[in-house]
Amino acid sequence: MTVPAPRVRRRPRTRGRLLPLLLSVALLLPVALLTVQAHRLVDADREVVERERLGVEYLRALAPVTEALVNAQSAAIARRPLPRQVLEQAIEQVAAVDARIGGELRTGERWAGIRAKLEALPERSLTDPEAAFAAYREVTDLLLALHTKVRESSGLIRDAGADSHFLQDGVGEEMPEALVAAGRLTDLATLIERRPATDQLRSFGELAAHRVAALQPANDLVNNLRAVMDSSESADLGANVLSSFDAYQRGVEAMALTSQPDQTGKLDVVRLTGARLEAQEAAKQLQPVLLDEIDRLLAERLDELNRDNLLVLGAGGVAGLLLIALAVTSWLSRPRDNPGTVDAPGNEPERAGSDRPSDSHWEQMAAQRPPVPVGQGSDPDRWRPFDAAR
Repeated sequence: MTVPAPRVRRRPRTRGRLLPLLLSVALLLPVALLTVQAHRLVDADREVVERERLGVEYLRALAPVTEALVNAQSAAIARRPLPRQVLEQAIEQVAAVDARIGGELRTGERWAGIRAKLEALPERSLTDPEAAFAAYREVTDLLLALHTKVRESSGLIRDAGADSHFLQDGVGEEMPEALVAAGRLTDLATLIERRPATDQLRSFGELAAHRVAALQPANDLVNNLRAVMDSSESADLGANVLSSFDAYQRGVEAMALTSQPDQTGKLDVVRLTGARLEAQEAAKQLQPVLLDEIDRLLAERLDELNRDNLLVLGAGGVAGLLLIALAVTSWLSRPRDNPGTVDAPGNEPERAGSDRPSDSHWEQMAAQRPPVPVGQGSDPDRWRPFDAAR
């Protein structure tokens, strides 16, 4: 008769089930951190590019004001009626742009001061051309400073792209400087004709300084445009710029020649003014083309950053889902804990269909055997092991 072994309780396998889950969570945290960090870096680059596009928009609005102001200065020096309507329309366009994006570019206060001076210019007396020349010089200096402020606040001045950097430098700094300096050069030539002969030496020295101030940014603009057209992969840029670029070069070269006095000490103001107007008209056609090219380059860069952002978020999401799936699979693949008890080894239940006799079978057979008389053992003549060795 067998004695049943005591039943023991199986220990739950909680530690084995929690380990893969803890490892998955430990890997999920750094993956999420890296994804968020990369997303923030891409967003920061996107904000920089979007701010630069705001600078392009502001520079586009300042171009008509610069041209109108230079023309108004020439009209004041020549004692002609001021083109007040054109200047006012240009001022209103800049005012609308500044009201919308000036807060982000921090140009509101500066533009408010310039606008007040611009609106007051037509009210000044035109009887003294020298005073008008000084007054317009002050306002144009402030307007050029606003160009620089826009480039600095928008980040255009720090643009990392080669083509876009040269283009913004040309259209945002050199072109307005050349335009203003060319206007001052021709207007000074007009003033010199009215000055007394005793001021001729001083006037020609002043004219030489204005000539250098006008030709230096113009030549820098030409060099930058040549570099961009040689290195740019845009086929439209060369075709759109070529004709205006050639006209601008011709105007600058003509200004360099006609701004020098002849042997008699006289200036051909008519030819100088014509060369300046030719260069100014070519610059007027060049400016929107260059601004459009800058905006196109920035838009392409923005599209690349948007794709990078999607890749970062997609890679981080896929990695997170894989780790979660790994944790769930590891948790579900292990057998659940049995709350009951199991038999100890050696006390396994009888399996159905087994050929092994059960314990009850042997007990029944033992009960059917006849009892052995007391004192009588087994058959003495029965062969026993090792009897042959006796």
